[in-house]
Amino acid sequence: MKITQKTILVTGAGSGIGYATAKRLSDEGNKVIIAGRNAAKIEKAGIELGLTSIVCDVTDSESVNNLINRIKSEFPELSIIINNAGVANLYKLGEGAGAFEKAKQEFETNYFAPVRLIELLLPVLKTQPEAAIVNITSNVSFHPLIILPTYSDTKAALHSHTVALRVTLAKDTNIKVFEVMPSLIDTEATKDMGGENGLPPSAVAEDIFNGISNDSYEIYVGDTGQQFLDYFANPVAAVQNFNNGL
Repeated sequence: MKITQKTILVTGAGSGIGYATAKRLSDEGNKVIIAGRNAAKIEKAGIELGLTSIVCDVTDSESVNNLINRIKSEFPELSIIINNAGVANLYKLGEGAGAFEKAKQEFETNYFAPVRLIELLLPVLKTQPEAAIVNITSNVSFHPLIILPTYSDTKAALHSHTVALRVTLAKDTNIKVFEVMPSLIDTEATKDMGGENGLPPSAVAEDIFNGISNDSYEIYVGDTGQQFLDYFANPVAAVQNFNNGL
């Protein structure tokens, strides 16, 4: 898929993977719109990158409707959505862990938000000669990390939804559906779990650009490709190794 001269929406783009991806795609001559819930952060990112920024809490229906209305009125040529916004709670399951509330928060942002945003923007994408949906999941989408248990649940759910969406849209639309599965990335969100040992966000951005350009519908970043192979070769051993020492 050609990924130049496109109009692209990136959520959760105030920092980290979203910020780096917006910059990479903008550098290729695309018109990029960035969205995020933190007004100061997303507006600062917009100024730094020279991009249109929209304050949007993807878990809030009124905020999402405002985003959709602005896209339809100001950017009707939108052809790519990158669902990057996400939250994660670092903890372990067990008595008193508060798993229900943590899972509810994570699912609202990581799963329900992209499901809603995609459906609302499908009418816009369908009018384009070439369009794509890009969902950012994780290496935990196929095996859980026990210190991110319900976050892992959300990414497994989004992985399943992405596969179903890809097969469904391929039947009667020109919309391509990509999934990006990063391993450990050095961002603000991963600083409490050894993120400094991870890849820079720019590495994810580069893999996203190359993956879309080459129509690689499942984009493995960092160690994820080998972890995926290990899991399907021996799921029990792979999960044990993935959680070794935790």
